[in-house]
Amino acid sequence: MKYRHRIIESKLKKLKEHFSVIVVTGARQVGKSTLLVYLFGKNARHIVFDPVTDDLGARRDPEFFLQQNKTPLILDEIQYSPELLPIIKKKIDQDRTPGQFFLTGSQNLSVIKSISESMAGRAAVVDMDPMSVPERLGRSGPALCFWLEEILRAGKGTVSLDQLRRSGAVQARAGLFKMLWRGGYPGTLDLPDDLLADYFQSYIRTYVERDIRVIAEVSDQQTFSRFFGLAAALTAQEVNYSHLGRELGITPQTASRWLNILKATYQWFELPSYHGNSVKRLSNKGKGYLTDTGLACYLTRVSSPEALATQPLLGAIFETHVVLEIKRMFSAVVSPVNFFHWRAHSGAEVDLVIERDGILLPVEIKCKAKITSADIRGLVAFREAYPKQCGIGALIASVEEPYFYSKDVLVLPYSLCGNAEKGTIRV
Repeated sequence: MKYRHRIIESKLKKLKEHFSVIVVTGARQVGKSTLLVYLFGKNARHIVFDPVTDDLGARRDPEFFLQQNKTPLILDEIQYSPELLPIIKKKIDQDRTPGQFFLTGSQNLSVIKSISESMAGRAAVVDMDPMSVPERLGRSGPALCFWLEEILRAGKGTVSLDQLRRSGAVQARAGLFKMLWRGGYPGTLDLPDDLLADYFQSYIRTYVERDIRVIAEVSDQQTFSRFFGLAAALTAQEVNYSHLGRELGITPQTASRWLNILKATYQWFELPSYHGNSVKRLSNKGKGYLTDTGLACYLTRVSSPEALATQPLLGAIFETHVVLEIKRMFSAVVSPVNFFHWRAHSGAEVDLVIERDGILLPVEIKCKAKITSADIRGLVAFREAYPKQCGIGALIASVEEPYFYSKDVLVLPYSLCGNAEKGTIRV
């Protein structure tokens, strides 16, 4: 399979120059080891650990293992050999040379958590998602420019529509429904459509039988598989443990624990509810998303791109895609941002709120081409609640050209969410 460049490559190269340990975490099969071998494999030995067998003796005698395998080392699925972690810590305490260990993990359980806690200042942890649209199309690289980054930089300034139009629309050429239906796992990119279901069936079977049984110790794997499918059907909705449990005949406590397992294995993530001093009566429920739209389509039995076009879930799948693309865009940005959703008890809501340096950028997401005043109602309510902090509001939709719906609301094509063209948005 042809290697496709990833957005976080330049970030990893920079981290390698300053940290002794680099940890890349993410769901299984998102390309963690492929990326590390491509970037650093020329000088580093690549070792893959198994959850059952200890062929290399890393668990039995970790100190001897590291004596026999000199750095730099790429250690794949480190959660299967946690005994190595204290020995690695001891080694780098004696020698802080950058770029000694490159670790991957597909479970964010106690093992991965202990890395960031016990190796503070020694290890850099980077989360990796399935591929963004520019990555799938081979359009990402060190010249990547983020239009949202520029809008945040503008604060309450104005944005040039001409520059937005010139910046490219790589997603539009990919076909919206097919793009959503296939998703971004690297293993699916070169598969014909009729083999996609076989890929996801094998993926879920391996995930449930290995990760869930071995790591999470879930005994009722059949019910857990149904729970996974239900979570996919509820993507882009507020999390309700009672609802999840009632549908499957399990307790809310079990539903909460199982959802935490999905989060710990990078199959699910949540946006916390935004709270501020101006509005007191806000919902405190998080909003959850499956981390790949292709997997979500498979789990909800969407058989083709054409079938997705008529699905009631289309809006939720579309929102999931846009949120994931924005999240991936910022994964390579040095300046950190925070993501939230916003919902007042009055009913007003905003799908995504991006916060940085005291500026709030509210984002609404609509899978439609004709925008009405009802579609921006949440953005208007959010601005009224936070007039001093709110920057330009964005509504991302299935439109062909960017335009201002009002002086404070910019309507953007969904294609810009994956823009990988070099350029600058003038403000």
